[in-house]
Amino acid sequence: MDYDMVIIGSGSAGLPAGMYASRYKLKNVVIGAQPGWALATSHKVENWPGVLSASGKEIMDDFKAHAENAGSEILQDTVSSIEKIDWGFKVATTNKEISTRFVVLATGNTYRKLWVPGEAEFLWKWVSYCATCDGNFFKNRDIVLAGWWNTALTEALYLSELCSKVYLVHRRDTFRAEDIWVEQAKKRDNIEFVLNEEVDHLEGSMFLEKVVLKSWKELAADWFFVAIGSDPSVSLVKDLNPDMDDENCLIVDKRQESSVKWLYAAGDVTTNSNKFKQTIMSAAEWCLAADSIHEDMLRG
Repeated sequence: MDYDMVIIGSGSAGLPAGMYASRYKLKNVVIGAQPGWALATSHKVENWPGVLSASGKEIMDDFKAHAENAGSEILQDTVSSIEKIDWGFKVATTNKEISTRFVVLATGNTYRKLWVPGEAEFLWKWVSYCATCDGNFFKNRDIVLAGWWNTALTEALYLSELCSKVYLVHRRDTFRAEDIWVEQAKKRDNIEFVLNEEVDHLEGSMFLEKVVLKSWKELAADWFFVAIGSDPSVSLVKDLNPDMDDENCLIVDKRQESSVKWLYAAGDVTTNSNKFKQTIMSAAEWCLAADSIHEDMLRG
């Protein structure tokens, strides 16, 4: 057996898992194509305890250094498949095959995109997919939020407490969200419903200046939020047939273990922590997963 524990995903869940596993003297490797994952692309983070303000890359560089200093091996590679065997798993990457007793999945989620011109160009500077993460940077500014379902309404309500104006763009004349969120949004003076409209493109030079709709109506804005949901990155384990909920999140127990023996998961791919997709939750869940695996090793 090459490792006690293979951690798939080198972001805010995977790197703390490696650090804790190393402290428990578990031989582990953290595998990820891009160290830091999504958080490393954030221009500024102000909700990580003890750090008043830093770029996502700075925080993830510290995560990586901490894991390596504790004894974790960091492998910049892509996992192509996971095979269950009697005593554990075989994990295939682009360059090698690894045997391990435990696999821990920390692959996060993928935000759904609108795929409109300007979205990619302004990404993480003036375009965001997480109001909780970035809304605080645009206090007293005008923003546009495009979306539907509960996510759009709850994020609009949150942003309305920070921003001067929130334009909520929706492609229909009614929402599929719960009535309570719709009614609360209607009561906010600074939320303007822009219904039966879709975003055509974003415009700006150095900064985002306006969001242009398909009707050619223009909304002046300092930031653009997309709230159309996300998809957990679980394709690697689907052939193992773990229990998943209706949103394709892995169902895990209080120890972060899935229904597949020795397959653990944490962060955005799981049903735990009320699906609150924040760095602090991912890190905490993976510390718990590493502790649980240590207990399993002690039991033999």
